[in-house]
Amino acid sequence: MNKKEEFLKISGNLNNELNIIPLLFGSLGLEQRLGIDLNPDDIDILIPEIYLNDNWEELEELLGKSGYRLYDLHEHAFSKNSLNVAFAALESLKPFADIDISRIPVVEEKGIKYYLLDLKDYLKVYTASAKDGYRVNKKNKQDSEKIRLIEQAL
Repeated sequence: MNKKEEFLKISGNLNNELNIIPLLFGSLGLEQRLGIDLNPDDIDILIPEIYLNDNWEELEELLGKSGYRLYDLHEHAFSKNSLNVAFAALESLKPFADIDISRIPVVEEKGIKYYLLDLKDYLKVYTASAKDGYRVNKKNKQDSEKIRLIEQAL
């Protein structure tokens, strides 16, 4: 299953059904900015926090209609045919990596709108991630390599 195509399907549904413009995050988003295959494990999507709290049922129902099942409520993670999709709050970017969400560019592809960080913002994210306890132990080598690739591209 092509992760980018699946992201576009999910985003199209978010655009049309819930009026959400999601942010393509993580390795899949960075892959798009760098133009190289990073072999992402999953699809990370940031959406307005209200959909992870007050309007959670709407999001869960929408994903269920597309064949996804919730497997981790705490991580807002769903799976379908061995593909995992996780959601987090768009508003978390400011406190986590000092990213002004009002400046993030909107991309339109096949009539579907989504946000995509620029490389400078990805550098902020992976630099902040490299300081996170879990990621230092589990993803440090991958994060260091991504930082190197971003710095090289900049």
